[in-house]
Parts: sequence; structure tokens; C-alpha cells
Amino acid sequence: MASNFIDYVKIFGRSGAGGKGCSSFLQDKMTAKGGPNGGDGGRGGHVILRGSSQLWTLLHLKYQRHVFAEDGQHGQPARCTGPQGKDSIIEVPLGTVMREADTGKFIGEITEDGQEFILIRGGRGGLGNEKFKNSTNQSPQYAQPGEPQVELSVVLELKVLADVGLVGFPNAGKSTLLSVVSAAKPEIADYAFTTLVPNLGVVSYRGYQSFVMADIPGIIEGAAEGRGLGIRFLRHIERNSILLFMISAESKNIQKDYEILLGELGKYNPQLLSKERLLAVTKSDLLDDELMELTKEELPKNLTTIFISSVTQKNIQELKDMIMALLTKDKAEA
Repeated sequence: MASNFIDYVKIFGRSGAGGKGCSSFLQDKMTAKGGPNGGDGGRGGHVILRGSSQLWTLLHLKYQRHVFAEDGQHGQPARCTGPQGKDSIIEVPLGTVMREADTGKFIGEITEDGQEFILIRGGRGGLGNEKFKNSTNQSPQYAQPGEPQVELSVVLELKVLADVGLVGFPNAGKSTLLSVVSAAKPEIADYAFTTLVPNLGVVSYRGYQSFVMADIPGIIEGAAEGRGLGIRFLRHIERNSILLFMISAESKNIQKDYEILLGELGKYNPQLLSKERLLAVTKSDLLDDELMELTKEELPKNLTTIFISSVTQKNIQELKDMIMALLTKDKAEA
């Protein structure tokens, strides 16, 4: 499954050239030498990106690195415009960001199903000689050439769209929580970096509502500088409305672990620090009453915290209540 999740591809695109305008004059059995009647050239095809909610990875583009649109056809006599070149349409998952490969410059993003974005415009068709007729030049010979093809190398990056992003060290119980609250079936094992790709799950809430939760591969200290899985998956957190920090009850210092996680996010993108945050202390079924009280003394201040256990379902519904309350609040303020 890991090999099927592709969130970064580089493609080379080329739009179609515009067809050249036609230079012609009316000639028929009734008219020996009529006026200009050359038609315009057709527009070259665009390279277009279209959002599709049915896709969740860029895998289908892994081996389709060249995308070419058709050229427009030349104008014809009798004011006939040449046919347009066929557009080349690339379907991409929601959350796809486009950047120029050479400069890294932001081009645009796809966030809605069916949304279309013209990545590379086709060349305009040239005007036929009829368009150059005027009072001083009744028989223009000139017709415009079409605009040339445009080539561009583009990087497509996928940033997962989800309401809640799970943030934590490897083996903090993120995948287990996602498997309990949704129908997602991430790989789960008792070792670090079990999760190598983001996993999405739709969490049902009290029968008729739902929200999307994303399990992001575990973060380690130094991730913003490229350690561990590095920044490859940190960008997926940028799309989440709420960040749910998850730290195991087995942690020797929950406060310190939380500060490390928060620090890595801040170094990667300071704007992440403005998102709503919750802290879930996982595997709390391992704590007796005395250890629970001692652990509460180590918790970060001014941060809503809940003790959960995915194995025993402890406080799972309460966690969903907290998340939905924040999501509802965010939508009301938007």
C-alpha cells in the first residue's frame, strides 16, 4: 500500500500552438476578384487540471510525465475559423498544489470536485486577412500567424484535505485511534514508522454528522530539518482545521514531548501554531488512579487534554464531542 501513495510528481506540459490565419479572397463564378475572406486560426489546446474527489493520490501521474495538448488548425477561406486544438485534461485529487519546477513559484491549487484550472494556456489563433481590411487597405494580403506552443515543467504536490490531523511521535497510537473511530484500516504494529503514508478516515458523529481524520506518519525531533521521514509529510498537516496531538501515557515527560512536536511544526511553518489544538494522552488504560493523578501534573498548561484508550474505548466518544465542538465553532466564525 505504501508504494501506491504518491504525493509528489513532476510533469512536463506543452500547450497547443494556435493555427495561423488564412489569407484568401472571394472567388466564384459571379465574382472574379472579391474582397478578403480569410478565416481565423483555431486556438491551441490548453493543459488543464481538474479536481476529482474519487482520487486520493497522484499515482496515476507517476508514469505520465509528459502532457501535450493539440495544436489549433489553420483558418480557411470563406471566413471559416480553424477548429480548436483538443485540451489535455489531467484529473488530480483535491488538495493538489501546483508550482513551477524551476523556481518553486506557486501557480495554483485544486480544492473542489470538478474545479478546473488552466495550467498552460494554448496559443491564440492568428487573425485571417479579412480582419485587417480597412478604408485605406481594401485588399490586405497579411494574415497573422498563430501564437506558439508554451512549455512548462510543473511540480504537483498533494496536501491531504482533512478536518483533523493526528500529530505525534511514531507508535503513539494514531493509527489505532483512526481504525477505531472510522472504517480506515491502516497498518498497525508495535514499532516505529508503521505508518509510511497518510491515511484518511471518515468519522461518523452521532448518526448524521461526520468529519475527516488524517493519520500522518510519526514526527521525530529534527523532522523539520529532514530527520526520520522529514518534511515529506509535514505539509499534509497544513490543510487540517484541528491538530490532535497524541502522546502515549508511557512517555517519560509529556510536557517535553508536546513542546518538541509543537517546535517541529513551528519550524516547518509558523502558521501551523495558530490552528486549534487538542492533546490526547493515549494508552491511558495502562494508568491506575495514582499514576493518572501524577500524569495530570505533567500536562501542558492552557491546553485542552483528554485521556483516551483506543483498546478499551475509554473517552473515545468524549474526544469526538470535543472535536465536533471545535469544528462547529470554526464554521460559525468563518
